[in-house]
Amino acid sequence: MRVERLGTDKIRIFLTFDDLVERGIEKDDMWRDIPKVHELFNDMMDQAHEEVGFSVNGPVAVEVFSLPAQGMVVIVTRGKTDLTDSSDDMDYDDIYEMQVTLEESDDVVYSFSDFEHLVELAHRINAKLIDGGSIYAYNGRYYLFLEELEMERKDYDNLISILSEYGEASTVTKYVLQEYGTVVIADDAVKVLCQHFS
Repeated sequence: MRVERLGTDKIRIFLTFDDLVERGIEKDDMWRDIPKVHELFNDMMDQAHEEVGFSVNGPVAVEVFSLPAQGMVVIVTRGKTDLTDSSDDMDYDDIYEMQVTLEESDDVVYSFSDFEHLVELAHRINAKLIDGGSIYAYNGRYYLFLEELEMERKDYDNLISILSEYGEASTVTKYVLQEYGTVVIADDAVKVLCQHFS
């Protein structure tokens, strides 16, 4: 579980599938209102408080994005509350009014520290892809973004394992890359890399 502050009232939490398995939660459970999911949310809020000083008492908006190869991204936005500073001594554990939005994305985003790793990867996966995706530069790393891959499950799993050999699954969404990243190759990135680099 990794916590990152996005603003005064907003944090992003990245959960790997291992984080969910450790707690006996399956991906589909995140869509259900069950005690294990509430416990997970409490753990996330405790870790957010310890790591980035983010505390919640009152209403929160929770957005959950499921990423197929990477895990889940949970964005928590603190709402305005009528509580005054004098009420800080009171115990507000488990008083969350949650408004939950769930989205599933079939996009695959992997990050690479070295451009050479991307070139090597491109040569390995070129034959497996019809659409070769896009490459962005952002925060000193390169990102390969592949939109909704339509392939057999076995081929998909094989592709993900090859991607994992060269890069790491990223929680950065395509919206962040499009907004703040620099486009290196806009379309058919894998094929373009293979044509220009041997």
